[in-house]
Amino acid sequence: MITGLWRRSPQFKRITIVVVTVIALMQSLTEEALPGTKELDPVAMVTIPAGAFLMGNPEGKGREDERPQRSVYLDEFAIDQVEVTNERYMVFVKSTGHRNPPNPYSTGSLTSINGIEQLPVVQTTWYDAKAYCSWAKKRLPTEAEWEKAARGTDGRRYPWGNEPPTAKRANFDREWEDEHTLHAVGSLPNGDSPYGVKDMAGNVREWVSDWYDADYYQHAPDRNPQGPDKKGVVRSIRGGSWHSPASDVTTSARGRGGFALQTHGTGFRCARSLENAPQPSH
Repeated sequence: MITGLWRRSPQFKRITIVVVTVIALMQSLTEEALPGTKELDPVAMVTIPAGAFLMGNPEGKGREDERPQRSVYLDEFAIDQVEVTNERYMVFVKSTGHRNPPNPYSTGSLTSINGIEQLPVVQTTWYDAKAYCSWAKKRLPTEAEWEKAARGTDGRRYPWGNEPPTAKRANFDREWEDEHTLHAVGSLPNGDSPYGVKDMAGNVREWVSDWYDADYYQHAPDRNPQGPDKKGVVRSIRGGSWHSPASDVTTSARGRGGFALQTHGTGFRCARSLENAPQPSH
């Protein structure tokens, strides 16, 4: 009967089109009003505005692989406000069948231990981190993006400024004490970066997308650097960990690790390009 009315009645056609349009509009508004309803990883992300910042260290400061200091321009991007947690990572594992990370606290799955859900996931390889970010429709940040999100534009030594780290600003220079070692993500607001990005000094070191090259800063482009084009054997790691001394939790300190590296002190967070910014391909 409805098919017959559709064929014979222009008025019925118009009413049907209006109803369908209204339903589509309501669905769209509902999705917009509930941010994250389509997100696989609905964690807060911080937008880092386009513009230049001071990357690296001037002569005489820091390590040789952090020099020279230079002005680097980055397009706008977004980065996770906190490190990926055990809880978020296990959703990924359950959804994809990806292998479980080694459990640094006990035997069995991470889901078998209470109280560690909001601790950053560790024992993840670079490939694990990349797979998670891809699943979440994101990507690993570049070294340059990570550093700008951590230090802002003024070349500060630590995310909070130039004052030395304390236990209220960063989780660092400690020995392993099982589930009492790492801090829940976002629990040290005194250590926030100028943009409000958390835990970028200590807690866990973080994988980034770049190949590691000790001399890269000497010839890297000054606009949206993506890391060395030439494939290497290690990737860059940033941010220091719970075990790092103060000299390794600076915003400029660079670390490195092989693809299969899995440690109690290495995790990650994801980023996302905005507008038509370049997507790191390696």
